[in-house]
Amino acid sequence: MTATARDVEVDTTVWRERGDPLVRATSTGPLAGHTVAVKDLFAVAGYPIGAGVEDFLAERTPEPRHAAVVADLLAAGATITGIARTDEFAYSITGGNGRTGMPVNPAAPQCVPGGSTSGPAVAVARGEATIGLGTDTAGSIRVPGSYQGLWGIRTTHASLDTTGLLPLAPSFDTIGWLTRDPATLFAVADVLITNTVVPQNKNAVARIDIGRSPVGRDPEVGQGAAATDSEHTGLRAGELVVDPALCGAAEPGVAERSLLAAEELGARPITLRADLDRWFSAFRAVQAFEAWAGHGEWLTAHPGALEPEVGERFAWAATVTAEQATAARTVVVEAAVRIRGTIGDRVLVLPTTAGPPPLREADQRTRDAVRGATLRLTCLASIAGLPAVTLPLPDRHGLPVGLCLVGAANTDRALIHLATRCAARLANL
Repeated sequence: MTATARDVEVDTTVWRERGDPLVRATSTGPLAGHTVAVKDLFAVAGYPIGAGVEDFLAERTPEPRHAAVVADLLAAGATITGIARTDEFAYSITGGNGRTGMPVNPAAPQCVPGGSTSGPAVAVARGEATIGLGTDTAGSIRVPGSYQGLWGIRTTHASLDTTGLLPLAPSFDTIGWLTRDPATLFAVADVLITNTVVPQNKNAVARIDIGRSPVGRDPEVGQGAAATDSEHTGLRAGELVVDPALCGAAEPGVAERSLLAAEELGARPITLRADLDRWFSAFRAVQAFEAWAGHGEWLTAHPGALEPEVGERFAWAATVTAEQATAARTVVVEAAVRIRGTIGDRVLVLPTTAGPPPLREADQRTRDAVRGATLRLTCLASIAGLPAVTLPLPDRHGLPVGLCLVGAANTDRALIHLATRCAARLANL
């Protein structure tokens, strides 16, 4: 722990706490020279977790120790620049916070930055940190990555230690990070990711253990074999697959660019036969049930603590019954089997988001429509607990958009390597 540099000019839409640095590295290592913006969901010793909610922050006490991944980054030589903003309780992908404001998207100032890892993403995009540490439940790494032209990874569910992380929906919550380049993305992965899978939260949705149990198989695509994270996973460009129907769920311009990219990469067409509306509805119900289980008691005791967008979402979450959640879990598990079985040991190419970032001035109805369309795509990796990397597509029309690669469980590092090769091939697309 070091003294905070209180004289640093702070953009409070991006930073809750900022220092020069806020916390020094605890050792030298491969991340020496890197700086981290930590999403306000992770414990940073000496500071309370605020989760983007002022009333919640006011009642919290300073954390006695760092979250596990924060400690790992410090031990690898990185320094903590500050604690960065999140949408309230991380229950949004817009990137705004009603009490502290919406940070400006450096890649498209007239557009929303994307969330809920909004502060870390903007800090990285502006060059105020080289690593944005965040979480991804339904797309909270991938969406700001796509909207700001960044690299980002949602890691395999339950593959990293979540000790010291305030949860939203444990069945889907996972750790991720954002960077401006793939080399840094991989450097962090090399520090944090091992071949040891952390035991899942006991309340999490039942997963398919693809390392031990049979995986659902799709007769169109053959076996759903598991891959392990090593240099010998077989993740090659020739192993890419694309479902044109999934791409078609995005706006026409984004769908066209994603299909062109997939064609350039040699992706083979497949059919996932995804029931996007049904799967998203089930995902949304389970997420809401768990979010209310985790935060409902506090919210009931603090009416008016949230701004309308997230407050209305929690109000709906309070109405999801245990019976409805159980039925939804059944659908989620069925969807996970199909997604994992279809992808197998290959990599699925799809648009990261359904469209470019919407305008900051867009009304709530428009934002809700954009959110729903994007979550129907991002929830696929969340449902299946799979790693997903978003990489920037070459800029054609002035607005950033991302391409997403979803791989088999525990192929995170190999997936970053593959994404790097794909980006090089797409540079002149």
